[in-house]
Amino acid sequence: MKNRLITGIALAALFFIVSCKESTTFTISGKLENPGALKKIYLLAADSTQVNVVDSTTLGANNEFQFKRATPYANLYKLRIAGNVYDVVAQNGDAITFKTDLADVNHSYEVNGSETSEKIKEFNKISNIYGDRSTKLSDEYTAKAAALGKESDSLLKVYIPMFQKNMNDYSAEVLKFVDQNKKSLAGFYAATSLDQYKYEQQLVAYADDIKDDFKDNPAVQTFLRQMAAIKPISVGHKAPEFTINSIDGKPVKLSDYKGKYVMLDFWASWCAPCRQENPNVVKQYAMYKDKGFNILGVSLDTEKKDWQQAVNADRLTWTHVSDLQRFEGPTERLYHIEAIPSNFIIDPQGVIVAKNVTGADLEDFLKKTFK
Repeated sequence: MKNRLITGIALAALFFIVSCKESTTFTISGKLENPGALKKIYLLAADSTQVNVVDSTTLGANNEFQFKRATPYANLYKLRIAGNVYDVVAQNGDAITFKTDLADVNHSYEVNGSETSEKIKEFNKISNIYGDRSTKLSDEYTAKAAALGKESDSLLKVYIPMFQKNMNDYSAEVLKFVDQNKKSLAGFYAATSLDQYKYEQQLVAYADDIKDDFKDNPAVQTFLRQMAAIKPISVGHKAPEFTINSIDGKPVKLSDYKGKYVMLDFWASWCAPCRQENPNVVKQYAMYKDKGFNILGVSLDTEKKDWQQAVNADRLTWTHVSDLQRFEGPTERLYHIEAIPSNFIIDPQGVIVAKNVTGADLEDFLKKTFK
């Protein structure tokens, strides 16, 4: 009986020690191999808009270092070591261990004590694979263009689709990773690497999935507010009605196109990417206008003469309208236009069925729609 009592007291004492584990701070304990002359190590913290240095330390005996900090919420931190950056997600109570060899050209590292940090490492591996492929393609193109002694349209026709395929493959892997890690901040940080315009529909759906999670993380909350703002004008939703004046001063309503396919094309005479895309839009309009494809060009110009000159020069034969207020016009605000070119394709029922499709993507969409 006495032995059982002693054992019980010992277990209670052990429980007390464990339960009194530091929960108001986190620690990152690191060990470096082959540090050379390295002395300083920096800790950076990410917020919703930027990454800032929040602490630094000197490499100590046995090439070890440690950071101890408090954080109001689980957050992304970065260790900057000899010009390399390593991602770690920490929250109070975490005791994270980190190890890397600075002689390793692949910059691989070990991290333990934070499941989310281990997930971030998985995501970075995906990012590095496709980043390396992109770098290789860029080097190949540069070498071949240098051998020719000039930029080459024929080379661009070969390499641009290869770059695009690499980006599409990367994005597909990221979407898969995000789907598998919805309840992890690693999934959130991976999602923010996607092209928000191209993958808006998926990001809006993801925001709905995590709206009740990470309520104390400001970066997540900023993202949720952004997605909530654009959700009403995302794919699958009814396009909001508006009235705007045409280039000849007559009022035009979106509802004038009820029962028809129409593309709202936001552009401007001063927008170089818009002007570069215009020949493709002209080509697609010529091919599909007789099959029911309409365009309503919405200019962000402020001077009517510049707008008219661009319409004439680019041979844009569809209806043109403008608030003549750049991004501050009521139509632009209604559709949350923050960059151009930007477009919305609306079906005969008034539902947005595609957004920001240009180049070959626009051609493919129209081919499938009007087959």
